[in-house]
Amino acid sequence: MTTPFALDPLMLTVAPNGAYKTHEQHPALPLTAQALAATAKACLEAGAAMLHMHVRRPDGRHLLDAQAYREATAAVRQAVGSQLVVQITTEAAKIYEPAAQMAVVREVLPEAVSVALRELHVPCVREQELSAFFQWLVAHRVMTQVILYDAADVRDWQDLCRRGVIPEGPWFLLFVLGRYSAGQTSSPNDLLPFLQAHDGMHPWAVCAFGAQEHACVLAAAALGGHVRVGFENNLWLRDGRMAPDNAALVAQAAEGIRWLGRPLATADQVRERFGRVSASG
Repeated sequence: MTTPFALDPLMLTVAPNGAYKTHEQHPALPLTAQALAATAKACLEAGAAMLHMHVRRPDGRHLLDAQAYREATAAVRQAVGSQLVVQITTEAAKIYEPAAQMAVVREVLPEAVSVALRELHVPCVREQELSAFFQWLVAHRVMTQVILYDAADVRDWQDLCRRGVIPEGPWFLLFVLGRYSAGQTSSPNDLLPFLQAHDGMHPWAVCAFGAQEHACVLAAAALGGHVRVGFENNLWLRDGRMAPDNAALVAQAAEGIRWLGRPLATADQVRERFGRVSASG
């Protein structure tokens, strides 16, 4: 007997470190290539298909550096092979200018990258330059997730697409809940303005700051979206206990997603959706 409908496999990403958190906030925060590799392995086993990866300087500060990204990616690949999509970030973290953010992507040529629209669509970047960067991403088949912080960002993205500044491509949107709220906290209601503004042209995921991360994850999953969890945005389990590690947050999300009836996507299913063949293809 066949099922009457097939639910879209959910792409579960882990963001294990971010640009700002320190070991003082959580001793299990992975800050080195080897720590990222160990975290990647544990999160793969818990249900993740993608790793959203920041690298740090030896003193723990945020870093955009091609060699550091290559070393961290190699360590993760040694730990998990091609079973996770490895996504680097271009986050400025109040340190880097757009030129450096775009340059590191071109130098690394990663499998996947996340870019914040409001960090690149700024007065110092001409629209021709912005368009050329996104055209490069399409031409080199870099899986690109576009970070949007509010409904105004969604409308800005749609305007750039409508005017042809952003070329057609397999873009993946990330709706960020709570980043600029008081205390950086979020709730499932924060997702509604994004969905009201979204035109349905590209798949979307959610990440959520603060202790209601899990509730936001389940709301997104129930509404057909995809999700990102991890220490970058939240340190707490749904019952109020501090999570022992990133894998605990992934496992908690995976359990809830399965209860909703959504299958979890594998890394290869993610690649297939966005036009990649393998981790190196």
